[in-house]
Amino acid sequence: MKEKRIAVPVGRVPTPGQRVLIEAEGKSLALFNVAGQFHAIDDGCPHQGASLCGGRLEGEVIQCCAHGLRFNLRTGYLLNSTQLKVSCYPVEQVDEQLFIVIDAL
Repeated sequence: MKEKRIAVPVGRVPTPGQRVLIEAEGKSLALFNVAGQFHAIDDGCPHQGASLCGGRLEGEVIQCCAHGLRFNLRTGYLLNSTQLKVSCYPVEQVDEQLFIVIDAL
């Protein structure tokens, strides 16, 4: 399967502890910087679609604002469960440019 790479504008790259919403390729993606490690997930909570980008961030865990569900940014799974998962995407850095890698449709 061919992969598609979404370039993150240099001025939008989040600093440690921050996050940004990236709209590209018909997707809303939340990009997080956790202590220099980048994590990208779908912005919509798999429970009822609420935005995750604005949720409470604790380390590698994001909490949905709507119902308090907490997801691991590295795996995408709901904490203490494998029944509910948000899609996560690899983030690659080439020189100063970040790319979010998504599957081609």
